[in-house]
Amino acid sequence: MDPRYDTLFYDGQCPLCAREIRTLRKLQGGNLIFADIHEQSGTNTALPSHEQLLRRLHLMASTGEWVTGLHANVRAWSHTRFGFLFKPLLWPIINPVASRVYERWADSRYERKYACAIGNHLRRRCQH
Repeated sequence: MDPRYDTLFYDGQCPLCAREIRTLRKLQGGNLIFADIHEQSGTNTALPSHEQLLRRLHLMASTGEWVTGLHANVRAWSHTRFGFLFKPLLWPIINPVASRVYERWADSRYERKYACAIGNHLRRRCQH
């Protein structure tokens, strides 16, 4: 990770996530680094846990600050010429609703894809 750039951690095994990352790679100005969560070493203690990275989008800012969830998505898109379209998601009147929608989507995605595999308390939902 280069400290001069923001680094976006994403789930490379999620088709929707991978598609968005492909689009971001094409549109960004070269100052955003992409890190597939599944390619990260388990020994890097500076990173959040593997589960945390899978549950929410994480971006490590060039300052070392962690940005997560909807804020990470908006910050990643701010590296493109379309960033202004995402800024309203952070406005006080819109953010609570947009954040709630993001959180529900992220929880649902995690439960469908990973909860069964790790065998946590959501196992009862995994039986088909």
